[in-house]
Amino acid sequence: MTRPTAVRAGRAGARGRGGRGGKGGGAPPPPAGPPPLVTVEEGKYEGQLEGKLGRVRAQFGGLAGFSSEGLEVFRSEKSHYRMRAEFRVWHEGDESFHIMFHGGTQSRRVRVDNFTVGSRLMNEAMGVVMEGVRASEVLRHKLYQCNYLTTLSGQCLVTMVYHKLLGPEWEAEAEALREKLARAPQAAPEHVPALVGRSRGQKTVLGRDFVVEKMEVGGAERQYRQVEASFSQPNGFMCQHMLNWALDATRGRGGGLLELYCGNGNFCIALAPNFDSVLATELSRVGIAAAKYNLEANRVENVKVAAISAEEFSAAYLDKQPHKKLQKADIDLSEFSFGTVLVDPPRAGLDDLTVKLVSTFDTIVYISCNPDTLHANLEELCNSHDVKRFAVFDQFPYTDHIECGVLLQRRTAAEPADAAA
Repeated sequence: MTRPTAVRAGRAGARGRGGRGGKGGGAPPPPAGPPPLVTVEEGKYEGQLEGKLGRVRAQFGGLAGFSSEGLEVFRSEKSHYRMRAEFRVWHEGDESFHIMFHGGTQSRRVRVDNFTVGSRLMNEAMGVVMEGVRASEVLRHKLYQCNYLTTLSGQCLVTMVYHKLLGPEWEAEAEALREKLARAPQAAPEHVPALVGRSRGQKTVLGRDFVVEKMEVGGAERQYRQVEASFSQPNGFMCQHMLNWALDATRGRGGGLLELYCGNGNFCIALAPNFDSVLATELSRVGIAAAKYNLEANRVENVKVAAISAEEFSAAYLDKQPHKKLQKADIDLSEFSFGTVLVDPPRAGLDDLTVKLVSTFDTIVYISCNPDTLHANLEELCNSHDVKRFAVFDQFPYTDHIECGVLLQRRTAAEPADAAA
């Protein structure tokens, strides 16, 4: 039986959590072979990025106002750029190690000892965790997944997922492992890694179940609580670029901002200084709680958060009818003078009703993780708006994935559509 080779690999990122699988059991180990998934080859970075930009220019070239020459490009760090990742854990004899799957199929498993796309802090934690797991049968037994969440500010959270109930013995061993994860014996509390144990219907938290990211936005530091098992931007460096681009794109707009899909308040907190008032909507209870905490932590006082979906809000706004979810949050839409809307939807893009809502705004900021659904939405929106700025954010180097930011402005009745450059 061929032993798997350790590879420097990573997984192409996309929004949403990865699936959970079973443990290794008696199945064959990961096969040897060429490095799969994402391989960091820094010398090829510029060529691969140029290929992505060529596809963007070809796909969006016919839209009103789009300019190939005016394309704004934000390059990623070439390695150690990913702040979070999920790994299955494979057990073979006395060995335990991280694995990932190649091509979305569980039949092709790859051992991952060095995760070159992951942050350096993540790589340090991965080594310590596997060393601790191999040394402790309590930690090792029925462990089948490890998730890592790190920050640019130096915080780390490890989630260990099991096929068993976690009792006092596990908690004692896990606390000892957490102490080993601290990089300095006298580390400040915020820099002692947190550890969460999960099994079906059970969650055990050692330290905390979140990290706090700190980013430089518009010359000021912003902090964001990122909660375990919830969405956060994987590439922290690129997230910082996205926030600063959106802040610059909306500078001087004033009036009211509506944000749909606000998550933990990532954009509305950064953009709040540019507007008199902001209404942000989000459906996830975890996201809403994090957003409210982050607003308070950053002393942002002109933002209200509503627990309502984009579709529900669109229907209420277009029909000019009160909605019970808005009333529950004590939000009166007549108090807002909206001129700008920001949307950051999932890969499926905007539904037809939300496109109709968005088209009623003079200024649109569209953050997209899927160029195909972005293009479909822009074909509709460019019937009334022109593209004024178009940014490309290389969130996941060495993959086909790319994210975009678009600023659109409504045409007046007398203005023809801008010709695409």
